[in-house]
Amino acid sequence: MPPTEKNVTVNRAALGHRITYALRHPDRVPRHVARAARDMWLRHRHPDHIAYYRAVMRSDTRTDPDAAVGSRSRERWLALGAMQFDYLLGHGLRPEHRMLEIGCGNLRGGWRFIRHLEPGHYYGVDISPDILAAAQDTIVEMGLQRRLPALTPVRDLTLRFLPDAHFDVVHAHSVFSHSPLHVIEECLANVGRVLTPDGWFDFTFDRTEGEEHHVLREDFYYRTDTLVALAAKHGLQARFMDDWEKLPHGQSKIRVTRPAEPQPPQPS
Repeated sequence: MPPTEKNVTVNRAALGHRITYALRHPDRVPRHVARAARDMWLRHRHPDHIAYYRAVMRSDTRTDPDAAVGSRSRERWLALGAMQFDYLLGHGLRPEHRMLEIGCGNLRGGWRFIRHLEPGHYYGVDISPDILAAAQDTIVEMGLQRRLPALTPVRDLTLRFLPDAHFDVVHAHSVFSHSPLHVIEECLANVGRVLTPDGWFDFTFDRTEGEEHHVLREDFYYRTDTLVALAAKHGLQARFMDDWEKLPHGQSKIRVTRPAEPQPPQPS
C-alpha cells in the first residue's frame, strides 16, 4: 500500500479550515456537532484530561470497541494491528523481550504481540476499564489465555507501580495523539526508569509543521522538535523514525532510548 499523505501544515482548529471542511463534507457535519456537544458535556463533568478521555472511551467503547481505538472497520482494525506488529518485528522485537504497551486498547496490535512474546512477557495498561474489558474479549477470541498477558487500568502515566529496568520495549500507538503536553511529559518523565538499559520506547503522534493545536481536546498536533526536546529534558534520546513515514498511516513515530552509559577508561 502507498504511504498516507500527511497534511502537516494545516491548522484543523482554525475557523477557516472548519468551514471549508464542512462545505466539502456536509454529510459529516451532524456527527461532528453531536460529538462536539457530547465532549463539551464530558469536559464540564471531568475537568482533568485523563478523567475526561476515560469518559470519552467509555462512551465510544459502548458503541463499538474497534471504533473506540480509531478503526473504522474490523478489516482496518486488523490491518493497523498488523502494521504495528510488523514494524516492531522488523526493528528488533524478539520473543524473549518484555513489553509494556501504554494505551493497549482492545489489543488491536497487542494480540499479535502476545502471540509472539513468551508467556507472561506482555503487560498492557490503559486509562479505560471499558476498553480493557473489550481486550479480554480479544484474548478469548484469539485463544491467547495460556500466554498469560497482564491487563491493568491506570489513573495516570507515572508507571510508579512497575519495576525498574524491567521492559525491553515500551509501545504507545495513538496515545500521545490524544494527550495534552503535560500528560506526555508525565510519561516521558517516568518511562526511562522502567526501560532496560538497551530498551526502547516507540510512540506515534499527530505531526504538524505549523502551529501546534488540538481539535475538541481529543486530537492533539505537535511539532517533532517539541517532543524530541521534551524527551531530552528528562534525559532521554529521541529520533524521528523516517521509515514509518512510508507506511499507510496518518501519524508519525518517534523512538526514545536511554543514553548509553559512559564506559570506564581502559588501562593504558
